[in-house]
Amino acid sequence: MAKMHKKSMKELQEEYDIELEEIGNQLQEIVNNTKSNKLVLFQFPDGMKPYATTIVDFFKEKFPEINFLIWMESCFGACDVPVLGSQLEKKIDLIIQFGHVAWHNKSPIWEG
Repeated sequence: MAKMHKKSMKELQEEYDIELEEIGNQLQEIVNNTKSNKLVLFQFPDGMKPYATTIVDFFKEKFPEINFLIWMESCFGACDVPVLGSQLEKKIDLIIQFGHVAWHNKSPIWEG
């Protein structure tokens, strides 16, 4: 079996629009919170799951005070929010969902 090439963040940025600045701003808000235990859940579509640890490592280096979780179960789109159980849900400060395409608020479906 061929070994999969581990992509760098630069390579991932060339392939995906990961919105590093926006994610960084949201994570900085978590850091600025006075709560001591900070927990962020990243949810990836199947096509990006092989790169999940690269993305988490990138943000962990910039925000060492945040603990990151990776949701490895299914992800069928922006409306597919993980069901974690009430105890864990209370502990999570932020869920960041990654996708293959941009989410657009305007669509012919929604226009009257």
